Amino acid sequence: MSLEAPKILLFGKWDSNEVEVKDPGLQQYINLKPIYIPHAEGRHQHHRFHKAHVHIVERFINKLMQPGRNAGKKLRAMRFVEQAFELIHIKTGRNPIQVLVDAIENSAPREETTRISYGGIMSHTAVDSAPQRRVDVALRLLAEACRRQSFNNVLQFPEVIAEQLILAANGDNRSYAVNKKHEVERIALSAR
Repeated sequence: MSLEAPKILLFGKWDSNEVEVKDPGLQQYINLKPIYIPHAEGRHQHHRFHKAHVHIVERFINKLMQPGRNAGKKLRAMRFVEQAFELIHIKTGRNPIQVLVDAIENSAPREETTRISYGGIMSHTAVDSAPQRRVDVALRLLAEACRRQSFNNVLQFPEVIAEQLILAANGDNRSYAVNKKHEVERIALSAR
């Protein structure tokens, strides 16, 4: 009789092992190591680039609670994300972690602009985005999309999170994050 170790499931419901990152540039920076609860307690914060070792769901939770009144209320943000994942699973029938990863891939800009000055003259130049910056910007845009959509909206915050993640995962132009990505890439194309 062999004893199998129990599977490690996020929130006790979703398996990170079956999630696939399709973008080869982002694979190294999207951590999908199985965990029970996305709470690393800041173990990564004093080391450069160690945010790549934090589970991607926890990084999204951290972005959701950044500015204003909800800063520091991680358990509240975690509860919102867990409820949003339930709604995503009900609406799409897919693994919500996979939906989050697809949303990050679809809202991560590949090209941006930077300012270069030659003798006091400023000009914008198109540059390729580093993979870690692509993940950071995508998470920021998704969190900003959730915050923007929640104002003056009858939907609860978990419903807004679920809606924005599903739209971004499908690459829908109604998603704020996907729209912003296209805008950034369009500006970079004109600055070449």
